Amino acid sequence: MFDFVIPLSVPDLAKSGGINQYVVQDVASVQQLKSQVHSFRVALKSKGPRCILDSFDTPYSVLCHFQSVDPAVKEDTLELLIQAVSSLSSDLPAQLDDPNNTAQHRKELLNVVKMSCYLLSKLTEAFENETSRAGLITAPSKGNKKTKFRSVSGFDWDAEREQVLKVLVQLLQIDIRRLWNLSLVEEEFSSLITCCCYKLLENPFLNQAKNKGTKETILHLLGVLIKKYNHLVGASVKVVQLLQHFEHLAPVFAQAVSLWVTEYSAKSIVGEVMREIGLKSHEDLAHEGSGTRAYATFLTELASAVPATMIPAISVLLEYLDGESYVMRMAVLEVMGEMVAQVLNGEKLEDSSRDTRDQLLETLQEHIHDINSFVRSRVLQVYTNIVQKKALPLARFRDVLDLTIGRLADKSVNVCKNAIQLLAAFMANNPFTWKLSSADLREPLEKEICKLKEMKDKEKEKTPVAVIEAWEVWNAMEPELIQTVEAVLSVEGRGYNEDASEDHVLINETPQESAEKILHLLQNNKYRQAIVLTLACLETFPESEYFSLEKTNVEDKNTSQKNVLNIMGHIFKGSDTPNSGLQVSSLSSAPVKNLPGDQQSILSTESSPIDIDKQQMLVQYLRDTHNFAIKMEKAIAVISDMLYWKTTSVVLEAINFFVTVSEFGVSHALIGIRRMLPLVWSKDSGVKEAVIEAYRRLYLNPSGDTQRAKAQTLIHNLSLLMVDASLGTVQCLEEIIIEFFQKGEFHSSVTQLLWERFTGKIPSSSLERRAAVLLIGMASRVEQEIVYSNLDTLIAVALKENVQEDYLLARDVCITISKIADGGKQKTGKSTRPFRMSQDHPLFSTLSDAIVKGVTSRDSNWTSFSDHAISLIYLLSESPEKLCANILHRCAACILEDINKEKDVVSQDKQNVEEKALSPSISVLSFLLANLFCLVGAVAFQQMAHLETSVCTELQRRRMEKEEQTGATSTKKSKQPSSESNIDEEMGLVGATAEDTEAELVRKICENELLSEDQLLSKFTPLILKVCNSPGQYTDQLSTAACLALSKCMMISSEFCDSHLRLLFTLLEKSPIPSVRSNTIIALGDLTIRFPNLIEPWTPHLYARLRDESSSVRKTAVIVMTHLILKDLVKVKGQISEMAVLLNDGDPEITSLAYNFFNELASKDNAIYNLLPDMISRLSDPEKGVEEQLFKTIMTQLFSYITKDKQTESLVEKLCQRFRTARTERQCRDLAHCLTLLSYTERGLKKMLENFDCYGDKLVDDHIYQSFLNVIGQMRKGTKPEFKALVDEFEQKLTACHNRGMENIEPIELEPSQNKEEQGTKRGIKQRPILKNVADNSFVTPKHRASKKAAARKKKMAVTFSSDENSTEESDADAEIAEHETPKVTTPIGRSSRRTRAKK
Repeated sequence: MFDFVIPLSVPDLAKSGGINQYVVQDVASVQQLKSQVHSFRVALKSKGPRCILDSFDTPYSVLCHFQSVDPAVKEDTLELLIQAVSSLSSDLPAQLDDPNNTAQHRKELLNVVKMSCYLLSKLTEAFENETSRAGLITAPSKGNKKTKFRSVSGFDWDAEREQVLKVLVQLLQIDIRRLWNLSLVEEEFSSLITCCCYKLLENPFLNQAKNKGTKETILHLLGVLIKKYNHLVGASVKVVQLLQHFEHLAPVFAQAVSLWVTEYSAKSIVGEVMREIGLKSHEDLAHEGSGTRAYATFLTELASAVPATMIPAISVLLEYLDGESYVMRMAVLEVMGEMVAQVLNGEKLEDSSRDTRDQLLETLQEHIHDINSFVRSRVLQVYTNIVQKKALPLARFRDVLDLTIGRLADKSVNVCKNAIQLLAAFMANNPFTWKLSSADLREPLEKEICKLKEMKDKEKEKTPVAVIEAWEVWNAMEPELIQTVEAVLSVEGRGYNEDASEDHVLINETPQESAEKILHLLQNNKYRQAIVLTLACLETFPESEYFSLEKTNVEDKNTSQKNVLNIMGHIFKGSDTPNSGLQVSSLSSAPVKNLPGDQQSILSTESSPIDIDKQQMLVQYLRDTHNFAIKMEKAIAVISDMLYWKTTSVVLEAINFFVTVSEFGVSHALIGIRRMLPLVWSKDSGVKEAVIEAYRRLYLNPSGDTQRAKAQTLIHNLSLLMVDASLGTVQCLEEIIIEFFQKGEFHSSVTQLLWERFTGKIPSSSLERRAAVLLIGMASRVEQEIVYSNLDTLIAVALKENVQEDYLLARDVCITISKIADGGKQKTGKSTRPFRMSQDHPLFSTLSDAIVKGVTSRDSNWTSFSDHAISLIYLLSESPEKLCANILHRCAACILEDINKEKDVVSQDKQNVEEKALSPSISVLSFLLANLFCLVGAVAFQQMAHLETSVCTELQRRRMEKEEQTGATSTKKSKQPSSESNIDEEMGLVGATAEDTEAELVRKICENELLSEDQLLSKFTPLILKVCNSPGQYTDQLSTAACLALSKCMMISSEFCDSHLRLLFTLLEKSPIPSVRSNTIIALGDLTIRFPNLIEPWTPHLYARLRDESSSVRKTAVIVMTHLILKDLVKVKGQISEMAVLLNDGDPEITSLAYNFFNELASKDNAIYNLLPDMISRLSDPEKGVEEQLFKTIMTQLFSYITKDKQTESLVEKLCQRFRTARTERQCRDLAHCLTLLSYTERGLKKMLENFDCYGDKLVDDHIYQSFLNVIGQMRKGTKPEFKALVDEFEQKLTACHNRGMENIEPIELEPSQNKEEQGTKRGIKQRPILKNVADNSFVTPKHRASKKAAARKKKMAVTFSSDENSTEESDADAEIAEHETPKVTTPIGRSSRRTRAKK
């Protein structure tokens, strides 16, 4: 019988082999194959699978001619081979178990198995290769779907492939190893099957869901080969090889290895694969992109499936933590995390496992500061997984939490995002408590600490407890026991039987129970009863170990004294032998009364130290909880700033974090909840939806058994959010509440409870009532009837007799009522009348009375109420000017009446002359004038707004109605309009002209009539001006009110504004009251918007307030100037350096505002670039600049906005040329430092070389030289070889110039380039002085400047740095604005009229 030897290649079978080796005799031609395949089919039916011995050449010939043979023949051959192997699998078990099997028969079966498997495997590979080629050649169809390989006859290779694998699995699961000698399967046979399997796995489409069954069959087939056919080592090598070339196999092999471990008990393959991966060098992994990613993915997915089997071999991967490949570092760290999370968790670990866990956690902790941001992000993700699975030991909570909070300041956005996720996981899975408020935890912690201290103090004061052994007690008892034993034994007739029942042995009593009874009697000093019971037990239990002691003197059944004492001593003290019944070694639990005499005083009834240990554990728990809460509150302060980052993913994580901490009751969580409110206006829909969803999660799922209880909880939570909230916060919350009301997410019981809380039916505080009425107003934005139908209730509760009790409630009621003006009672139509109420409506009379009654009140909240009340009158009244004039008359009369009363009181009192001369309106009643000024200012401002909005809108509405009516009549007439009118209508000038006419009419009214002598407001302006002109003579309250009233009056008329502008700037500069300066700069900001041409010459005075001594004034100035500059309402000048100084202000809020300003300014094209040179000159000026370290801090931030290469090259040239005009060494050092802050290209280096003469002589200074060396270091990073040579030559020249001087240096030959002449060093313009030490005559109203034509004739001056000026006669520190220094040429900032816009 021949031997079938599996060849290395298919053609080898046709060559002659060794002795008895099978050789293919005849390879049929392509034309003969069809008939031979038919013969093969007939033979298979008649002979079964053994026919392969005679018909092997036929399928072999098909295999040889596979590319040219007919597809039907190939498919038939594959089908026949599948049938043959399947039939062989069915017949083989019985034949293997046949006892009559001979060696010849077994050899024949082996050949059948090998030949069948060879043909089926090779044919499968051929089909797979053909399918792969077809997939590469055929273009993918629409939808990127791969065209299915299907022949004309309907042959589906995907289905047939799975069938092939199933029959192979069926065959190999049989113990065919018995066919080989000594059951040693040849390696070629197993390699034949495995190579086919691995070939199939190379197909990336095998990962598709439809091929899941095929993939799993391959993995099971390989598992059988590993378990039964010694393929374990080969599989581990093959897995690593394939991973290197096929990245898509990483999840497949991870699934395969986990399957082999769990179902085929091949645990050692995990270590083999890890060792194979561990043999890869660091250099190879750093350069192999796809292979390294495949290894990393394989390891991480394998760790998530079978982490326990990877622990023994983890050491082979640890060296990759120090390698260059960050991908492998991430993979190894993630493997460690899975080990800790799934295996090495809990408190019942063995010492070795605990040590391993600690080492892994220590390694993870170190890599939180990894140099690569991706690794840092992955470590934080790993820790998040560990925390979520509650696998992080409590001892490491504090360290990991500190490191995570530190990562919130990471430069990488992904790191920050993952740090927030980890902190949220810490909060959601904390082991402490569900209520984490440091304020609530501080009190119980202090209480328990005091209790622990008291317990320790008491413990120290107590007498030390003597530890007395049982034998010591026995020795003390023995003398008395001897006497008692003698007395008992001397009694005739055993008188002990007459004692109590305790001295008798009960019928069912055991020896141990009797011994315990004797012990109890001895401990309670009942010696006689113990002796009698001992004698009775000696008779009853003579064989017991308790009572079988040696009896020496036993005569006439009389027991000796010695034996009785030995028995009782054995019971009391216990025996040293391990088999003794009672082990009584100490008397710690026995009463002290068993000691005779004064020895009882030695023992005391002291408690165990267990109570102190428990108290210490409680204190430690509370301390850890308190520290955890404090650290979370620290994180909240940082994450709250991230809510306004430009990265959406970070903002979303921050929102989710604040929702989580709020649910756990962290005390500072409300800060973040409030700060996220403005994000409801975000242009990013994802952020807006996240904010709404956050508030829905926090407030729309309240706790409570009933609907009313839930509504109460919801209202209470919303009320807490509105306590001390700013107007902006309330407006943002209103937007969210409207969203909820529109979607019907608020139950009707919520509105009902709000009214009950507001009216007082439910006992509520003032804050709760105010919150309730504001929420009612928000609801009315959706349904106006909520307020309009209950208007009487609002008036009766808050605006009538009890209005003076709570002016804030009255103010909020006014805000709520104003909501109905948005859409209440409006009629549908193209032009609808505005919603107005009649003048005699109870609302206005009530408001008038409330204002007049409160004008004499000292309540500071009256001002806020009166402002909103006046605004409400102008919003809803048909004749608001009449109502407000009446209010002013009444208030003035009340104030005069009170002043007269005060005069009478002063005159009646017998006081000295000085007291009589003191004006009561200044000393006592200044608050009356302050209230009056506030009211005058409110009326003036609202009157102006009423004219420009309501009146102008009404005029337009009436005009439109008239045009509609005239248009309807004109259409009935068939007259042809003139060509001129057609042109005007087509250009849109008709409507624009009318609008301009209406606007001009309103402007003239404001300009000429409102403040004219016959108007009511003009009666108050002299008094206001008097107070403003003498600020030191009046109280702060009166001065502030007068300043506000003046600024509001100035908003009305440009003429009035121009005439009193100098006074307003005087107040801005010289008022000692910070509130006056703050209010003035706000007013000037509004005036800049309204009258830009008037304010423009005074702009330097606005910038000057950025250095105000008061932080509140500086903060206000930053906000106002930010608004004006970013809206292009103020020309950005050199004074913007004052804003740059605030980047390092002592107030963190001001610093944050300054950072926000420059971030927004940087978004404008070249804004920072254009301003940077002038800011450098001003800030480095030795007389007016800042300190050197502060200069470096500011420049570091400003230069971070320079990102374009052209800007960098231009700045390099300008800074180099600036060295020539530097006056001090400090300025040179500052310029050199600025050069280090730029990112250099080859062109930037050439610019430095071209201008070497400008700074070469300055290199002798060590600081300047070091700065240029830092520039050289930056240039070397990632440079090209040709560029590196130029850098080296530049460094040599720098070093030579530093060591020998400028005159000894030869010029470097550069590439041909156009050398530009120095410009701007000999010419310049004088810089406007910074305001400082302002004199009394410094505020001079600027004169009208020259005409534009005259200005155009002037020669255009070159703009250079301010320090380029040759003349230093005028110092910038001089703050006096003399007449000749007042700006003469204004730059009109005019707004185009409607006509102009229409023409455009």
